[in-house]
Amino acid sequence: MIKPEPLRDMLGREGLTPVSEAQTILLDHLTPVVLASETVPLAEGLDRITSEDIIAPENLPPCDRSTMDGFAVIAADTFGASQSLPAYLNVVGEVFMGDEPDGKVSRGSCYKIPTGGVMPKGADAVVMFEHTVPIDEKMIELVKGVGSGSNIIRQGDDIRQGQRALSAGRLLRPQDLGLLAGLGISTVAVYRKISVGIISTGDEIVDYTKLPAPGEIRNINTVTISSQAKRCGADVIDYGIVSDSEEEFYSTVARAVNETDLVLFSGGSSVGMRDLGEDAIKQLELPGVLVHGVALKPGKPVIIGLSGNTPIFGLPGHPVSALNCFEFFVKPAIQIISGLERNESFPEATVSARLMRNINSAAGRLDVIRVQLSCDVDDYQAHPILGKSGAISTLSRAHGYFIIAEDIQGLETGSLVKVYLYL
Repeated sequence: MIKPEPLRDMLGREGLTPVSEAQTILLDHLTPVVLASETVPLAEGLDRITSEDIIAPENLPPCDRSTMDGFAVIAADTFGASQSLPAYLNVVGEVFMGDEPDGKVSRGSCYKIPTGGVMPKGADAVVMFEHTVPIDEKMIELVKGVGSGSNIIRQGDDIRQGQRALSAGRLLRPQDLGLLAGLGISTVAVYRKISVGIISTGDEIVDYTKLPAPGEIRNINTVTISSQAKRCGADVIDYGIVSDSEEEFYSTVARAVNETDLVLFSGGSSVGMRDLGEDAIKQLELPGVLVHGVALKPGKPVIIGLSGNTPIFGLPGHPVSALNCFEFFVKPAIQIISGLERNESFPEATVSARLMRNINSAAGRLDVIRVQLSCDVDDYQAHPILGKSGAISTLSRAHGYFIIAEDIQGLETGSLVKVYLYL
């Protein structure tokens, strides 16, 4: 039996770190950083993370309300009502939106009520309009009975005064802001945004607004990586394009580590004579370099390091590889530092799809395959987009990606794959 060749890094060294192990190493070394808290208006709370539990100051709803257009009744007056044996009730009042109803519903009577109307005293249920027949302006015929509490939302049914509305470490979504608005909460305490410093390296890199000379390339990574960081709720500080000189690169990395909560540089993670990323991290505070090189395609040459409590990531220069590494390593680090509770992380948006061509994969390596999706009558179809890791158009054309695990050597046409959607 032929023993498979061990995975090696760019210098031929053995020991590429499996992706899951690299993630564990990173997360185990991250000391929870207590970011400062600030109070912001509720309207500015979207995608911020709560820094304390939020307790309901009142009941929601504050009083019993109807959930249907109909008539507020005493349920006992409707028992047994049917098409063949209807019940009859006198209409003695009407509830108007925004007003508290006068009077009281007594046996044999009812109030006309709209959806959301405050329940009048004495009534304990609402009969839908569809189950009534008007006799005249003062009397209705009921053709279906209701039980006590039917078509009503009671005081505090949504949330009760003193109950925890939202826990600390919660990413505020539109529906969460709606809950707080319903409780009359106008400001919310949140962690300050994590600051992410981004450095682009390489003498061949020029600003994307410039016309590159022969041998030069526009700076793609700063735009894409900073956009991803902002989507994670971070404030981004762009340290610009830094040359390959040791003095300039080392000093810029050190400054970014001192000024931000997390540092990313791209272009200096592969092993070569002019790639300075690992050396720069080694000159900083311990623990230093945690991982250099992972069993991931694309994204193998990533560097993961730590200077004190500040994570530092050296991302590959190729845009697809850089964004791949961001998804697997940088994003979870940002979430933890930002104060997001691990059990509050939302599940990835995914769909199941049929693979439309054979895909080969090397054993011992996690492969990320970009796909376009099409919809058949019965299911989704995944069409792999193949291309080099420097081809940003492959990402732009992709709807998502699926993963081929380390212990699988490829997938056949027709295989069912789990596609993680790019949102």
